[in-house]
Amino acid sequence: MINEIELVVKKINKIFVEHGWVLPVQRLQIFTDSLSKILTDCHDRHPSSVQLKEIKNLKKKLEATQTIIRKTDKSKVFHLGKTDDYKVKAQAYMTKTKAYQDLGTTNPLESLVERTNNFLLGLWVNKHISQNQYEKLKVKKEEAELAHLYFLPKAHKPKTPLRPIMAGLKSPTIAISKWLDGLLRPLFDRLTCDTTILNGVQLIQQAERWSARYLTPATSFITMDVTDLYTMIPQEGGITAIKRLIEASGLKQIDGVKKEIILALARFVMTNNYFYLDGSYYKQIRGGAMGSPLTLTIANAYMYFVERPIAKWAHRTCSLYYRYIDDLFIMSNVHADILKGLVHFWNKLDINIELTESIGQTAEYLDVKLENRGGNLVSEVFHKPSHEPYFLPFTSTHVKHIKRNIPFGALVRAIRYSSSYNAFKREEAHICMSLLLNKYPMVFILKQLERVSQTFECAIPTRKNYSDIRKIFLGAANTNVKKAGIDFDINILCHFSFCKGMHDFPTRFHKLWDDCFSDTAIYSKKPMVGSRRLDNLQDYLVKKKPAKSALRFTM
Repeated sequence: MINEIELVVKKINKIFVEHGWVLPVQRLQIFTDSLSKILTDCHDRHPSSVQLKEIKNLKKKLEATQTIIRKTDKSKVFHLGKTDDYKVKAQAYMTKTKAYQDLGTTNPLESLVERTNNFLLGLWVNKHISQNQYEKLKVKKEEAELAHLYFLPKAHKPKTPLRPIMAGLKSPTIAISKWLDGLLRPLFDRLTCDTTILNGVQLIQQAERWSARYLTPATSFITMDVTDLYTMIPQEGGITAIKRLIEASGLKQIDGVKKEIILALARFVMTNNYFYLDGSYYKQIRGGAMGSPLTLTIANAYMYFVERPIAKWAHRTCSLYYRYIDDLFIMSNVHADILKGLVHFWNKLDINIELTESIGQTAEYLDVKLENRGGNLVSEVFHKPSHEPYFLPFTSTHVKHIKRNIPFGALVRAIRYSSSYNAFKREEAHICMSLLLNKYPMVFILKQLERVSQTFECAIPTRKNYSDIRKIFLGAANTNVKKAGIDFDINILCHFSFCKGMHDFPTRFHKLWDDCFSDTAIYSKKPMVGSRRLDNLQDYLVKKKPAKSALRFTM
């Protein structure tokens, strides 16, 4: 709290100095003291000591029973598992993929930082990258940390397999990875716009458009999933895919950097993924790190060239084809028996890509369920078997606008996804019940339903008008409304840790601002009060990061 007040005071001082205004020292002191009292009052209304004591007791029980707690891979609810079970599954995954080399207990961070900086220095000295690019990408030794690997449980799949995530926000190659991703992803987006799906709304729109011309009672859906895409891509094969992506875009350089240098940087990132796990250090020798920005673009580029025969087949047979990363979707009038043979053939396109398929007259893809019901396309929201009726609890310490947006977003999705009024009412009932279970007042929920109609300037959906209402909602999904930016010449951002007692804090803050500065030069500026989240249950109970001593330089 004290640090937050000091930061606001520093911003005020800075503005007075920059503009050459006379600082009203006495007014500023009154503002500081009063702000401290207001914040103290807000935090004292709901002391957290009781809850913290309960959390500490829970942590002790988890440790005593060797229980590990994680957020699930897709549904994001808590999952309890045994530490030994996680270790067995993690080791089995490493053995199966053969993607990781055990380096023992020697921390490779120092040599990795040295190699990274020497590599970048060589590119700068030879004028392959600019000085600004070199300064942006080089590693600061005192800030660097080795990545660490952790696993998320896939509770929606049989036997709850694990998904590996490499967390490396301070790893030596992260800056290069982010920069390359920024250069290459726009190329991929432009090249693949006809076969790449971005979300469930786009899928429904394309499926409905295709169905208007081609859907018959015999139309089948095919959904295919790539097994361990990020891990199974050969590293040199990924670099080749990036090379072909650049060439297909007709470019020899991007942002002043030659194609060969971009490929050399991408190869350096792909072949220098090191991490820590359970007392040992590892190097990834196959695929890319799931968690590194560049890995997604490389995986997408690799799959783009693998999927070319499938996309061309779909075009020839007037079938509908789309892909979202490692999930493929097809609607086709080709006989189901032939489709099964085609999937078997497609599984031979690339030795590294294994497809598991589902063929039938229903499809569950992303968060959409589609059905061919006698030649009519039916759609609704899809909930995985592991789905829980969980939303952010109304009693949480998050600011009110976040809680308002939860039912709002869920209801908008329900209308867009539900092709019939009955499907919408079922989903609406599910949303309301889930919100009630999470302590949302019914009056609050009903207000958000009204807000949905007001936002889209339409009537509340009924059986009679539902089709027209849904068209409005689907049409609005295609309009990209840009959020108003923050004018930092006028606005002053003031962030404070949010707690339950702060529901009226913005009002009190602005009144204090008016009382102290209304007749001073700084009153032309507008303070914007923002909230900084306090630690939640996940922060206290879900521990994925090992001790810093295992990730940083040993002195």
